[in-house]
Amino acid sequence: MTGTPALRALAAAGVAVSLHPYDYDRDAEAIGLAAAQALGLDPGLTLKTLMVEVDGKPGCCVLPSDRQLSMKKVAAAFGGKQAAMMPAAKAEKLTGYRVGGISPFGQKRSVPTLFDTAPLGAPRVWINAGARGLLLGIAPADALRTTQARPASLTP
Repeated sequence: MTGTPALRALAAAGVAVSLHPYDYDRDAEAIGLAAAQALGLDPGLTLKTLMVEVDGKPGCCVLPSDRQLSMKKVAAAFGGKQAAMMPAAKAEKLTGYRVGGISPFGQKRSVPTLFDTAPLGAPRVWINAGARGLLLGIAPADALRTTQARPASLTP
């Protein structure tokens, strides 16, 4: 398994994933939802990766594509007071990925990561593989372990 830094990181960790390419729609209003629809996947199990700043420090949040972050919950989960979305250019520089292709795996700089608790009971979830138009299927426990993430309630 070669290709993106995400796939290389997962291969190095011995994690088996399935790959799911799709036609990326750069004009989609909600990229995660568009990916789920293109692949016929449950949007609640198709996860998006959002980069945030909590009290000025970077963080990564992974949540279902059909949900929105609660910045109040994000701040609390990271132990901070204020949370905001990270500007796109900063997220790209920090992760090494382009917006629309940001993966929680194999980021250029490791940051604290949270996974929303909602999809963690499923046998498999789908997450960006580090390129626009490519998702990977993975067991939630493997995703948590390889990102050293903590589960948290991140949505309203």
